[in-house]
Amino acid sequence: MTSNPQMRKKIISVSELVKNYGSFHAVKSISFDVYEGEIFGLLGPNGAGKSTTLEIIETLRSKTSGKIIVDGIDLDENPSAIKKMIGVQLQTSGFYPGLNLVELIKLFGGLYNREVDPMALLKKVNLVDKAKNKSKELSGGQKQRFSIATTLINNPKIIFLDEPTTGLDPQARRNLWDLIREIRDNGTTVIITTHYMDEAEQLCDRIAIMDEGRIIKLDSPDKMIDELVESGFERPKQVKSANLEDVFIHLTGREMRDE
Repeated sequence: MTSNPQMRKKIISVSELVKNYGSFHAVKSISFDVYEGEIFGLLGPNGAGKSTTLEIIETLRSKTSGKIIVDGIDLDENPSAIKKMIGVQLQTSGFYPGLNLVELIKLFGGLYNREVDPMALLKKVNLVDKAKNKSKELSGGQKQRFSIATTLINNPKIIFLDEPTTGLDPQARRNLWDLIREIRDNGTTVIITTHYMDEAEQLCDRIAIMDEGRIIKLDSPDKMIDELVESGFERPKQVKSANLEDVFIHLTGREMRDE
């Protein structure tokens, strides 16, 4: 986990953000900051407004009102500059099926107008041995790692990961956690959405929980849990020092495997 965020630079600042679709209020005047070099989780049930919020920050969707500053740049004044400094995870279904991984990276590099070293990028996500494979030939975990690699092509200051471990087996999931931490440790700010609360607890420095278009809680996972415990909450089942996933990993190993 990173140090006290109050000592860090704000890299994203959202103030009184509103998004309406006719009479439906998807995002209801929310405000929050993301600090440079942290893993920030935006959590909530389906329909809470989190995807809409992130798509607005990513310049993919217009806002109704409010102010967004990304690394000192006002979204209203220079969205193209913001696009150049962020990486957004692509859905694996959007990859051209006829191209191998090296060819795909070169293609995306061309879209960013950047010279990219495909093998260096594949090395970061442990996919060098799959360089000549097409994306459809990859396992689920490999597809997700390659998808994350595509967010790094333009050397972004911030990357956005949307439910990156959905559908993965425990080994692939934990290896992806390690990759996300490594990206953060190398100086990139990570914004993540997930429906797995253990994942958010393990990865995120701070979390904003959204529901019905509003942020209802924003703090570190530890502080949220401590506050709940201090309120008198008790789990119906005794908490053990390990869980079933830990057992599974211990018995089968953490190494990545082909499916």
